[in-house]
Amino acid sequence: MVLYTSPFPNSFLSVLHSFSWGLIFPCYWLADRLVGSFVPTTYEKRQRADDPCYFHALCIIITTPIYLALLVASLPFALIGFLLWSPLQSARRPYIYSRLKDKNHANGATLLTEWKAAGSGKSFCFGSANVCLLPDSLARFNNVFNTQARAKEIGRRIRNGASRPQIKIYIDSPTNTSISAASFSSLVSPQAGDNRTVNAGIKRTTSMEYKGDNCGSNNGEENREDKGGSGEPHEGEENACIVRINGEENGHMSDTETDTVNGQARASGPAEPSLEGDAEISKTPNHKQKEGDSGSLDSCSASRESLVKVRVGDGTVDQSTVNNKLLYKASIMKKTSVRKKKHTDETFDHEISAFFPANLDFLCLQEVFDKRAAEKLKEQLHHYFEYIVYDVGVYSCRSCCSFKFVNSGLLFASRYPVMDAAYHCYPNGRGMDSLASKGALFLKVQVGSTPQDQRIVGYISCTHLQAIAGDTTVRCEQLDMLQDWLSEFRKSTSSSSTANPEELVAFDVLCGDLNFDNCSSEDKLEQQHSLFTHYKDPCRVGPGEDKPWAIGTLLDPEGLYDEEVCTPDNLQKVLESEEGRKGYLVYPTSKNHSSSQKGRKASLKGNGRRIDYMLYTEEGLYLEWKVEVEEFSFITQLAGLTDHLPVAMRLMVSTGEDDP
Repeated sequence: MVLYTSPFPNSFLSVLHSFSWGLIFPCYWLADRLVGSFVPTTYEKRQRADDPCYFHALCIIITTPIYLALLVASLPFALIGFLLWSPLQSARRPYIYSRLKDKNHANGATLLTEWKAAGSGKSFCFGSANVCLLPDSLARFNNVFNTQARAKEIGRRIRNGASRPQIKIYIDSPTNTSISAASFSSLVSPQAGDNRTVNAGIKRTTSMEYKGDNCGSNNGEENREDKGGSGEPHEGEENACIVRINGEENGHMSDTETDTVNGQARASGPAEPSLEGDAEISKTPNHKQKEGDSGSLDSCSASRESLVKVRVGDGTVDQSTVNNKLLYKASIMKKTSVRKKKHTDETFDHEISAFFPANLDFLCLQEVFDKRAAEKLKEQLHHYFEYIVYDVGVYSCRSCCSFKFVNSGLLFASRYPVMDAAYHCYPNGRGMDSLASKGALFLKVQVGSTPQDQRIVGYISCTHLQAIAGDTTVRCEQLDMLQDWLSEFRKSTSSSSTANPEELVAFDVLCGDLNFDNCSSEDKLEQQHSLFTHYKDPCRVGPGEDKPWAIGTLLDPEGLYDEEVCTPDNLQKVLESEEGRKGYLVYPTSKNHSSSQKGRKASLKGNGRRIDYMLYTEEGLYLEWKVEVEEFSFITQLAGLTDHLPVAMRLMVSTGEDDP
């Protein structure tokens, strides 16, 4: 299947489309600004609290006539542009496939050579988030604004979080032998592209053993070494560092564990600037780093989970400073492990993380509706992801029953090459949702090859369902269509001929914003849909019941800029407590409770509305392989930038073979 790298089949149509949109854009921009001036966010209201009450009204009185006059003047040009733009959409392709051209950052081909299905297995990490990148006037109804600046910051935070080295922390204790929930976090947090390594000389007497000396950027191929033995990371866990904490049975560190760290080390200085060297000051409140904000790794303040940046260097420093930081990290891990003991029957690790997981392989985003914001987001993500599919959807009246003003809002980013892609539009959208070409994006990626030159592939699907509350029937119909399209895509893209050897399917993942939760009484039909008999939800016990550790992913928009939750670290701390979740998450609706519950302490069902899903299936995979969840996380790194919590899942594909 041919992947479309441009929206139109020839340059003439592309130029004509650009010309028509150039005529439309002034009218679109003025209308967006005009409506946005009447919809202030809570952050703007607080900023204006000290201004005289008449000041804002005076600004609106002055600017509104200006906007209206310019809007009226631009209407004739917009009409001409629309008459050109609308027919062109019949020739427009359903997506744009972008591949990083900078060979210095491209590593997709190298990744393919890393897994030959000869070891014990390989893990793949998937992320999903609703980023609310609508036109600014519409985004304000969700209490977020400045879409263009948010898009850039969202991309920067995602790739900074994903480019950290993966740290696995094990607690050696009679009462807990699982990987700590801090395994997504970083003991060493170099900036993207920083290939400095941490010397293996950092050790704690009988208490800490630091294994692995390759903790540079995940793109630093020169730092990768083949390691054998059952105690080493699985294939593909590049830059994985292992720290073991030996504790006493009572869970406290012994006196010997407070000994001086051996070897010369020093804490790094202030964080380095971002890759682009941006000097601009953002207009959005979320970009102002506060104490304890770890959302951006460029922050000069230390994250609760990042602990300390350490590197080997000439000279010495006060060893007690390093000791204190290491002890602080150990206490955090102990605290985390105690919380996880409540769910000792769980077979995988789970956490609320202030960072996107390290070595994130695939990313699915929803509500990337604004095309300019999509370009800014793509530019940032390309610093980490080599392959991106964006501007997904249809416009005008093509392929769907109603007129579509915006695309589907779906965006897919991958570190592995995309082999095939397909998009389908839901034809049954209602209300405001009918104006967007909401649908499903299906992708096939190559993640490796066998010694017999058989391709190892995976399937990933991303979707966004009907959002309007009460449209249960519509969502169920869309789930039916989604299952049919999934089956068709698998059949149309599979190959088993002699010229094209049979492919081995490693995983099949479905993610997205499904706009229903597993606890609301109004969502019973969706909860019982047959999709969940084919795909597994790691957070779900059964229809109407989530696992105790699962939390909601829909934030209360009114509280986005509260000091308690406006930074990733703060939001993480709040969501770890039941009272905090009641204050800042939207809870499942029922006949006795409304969905607006901010500040109310009444008993509520579940831990919030979880409408963002990560599903996987074992059907249709290579029979000799086993797929299981290794880690699942709810992420707070986009605090203040969107009204949803991103989710991430790490799958382990076990081949059943021993390491050579």
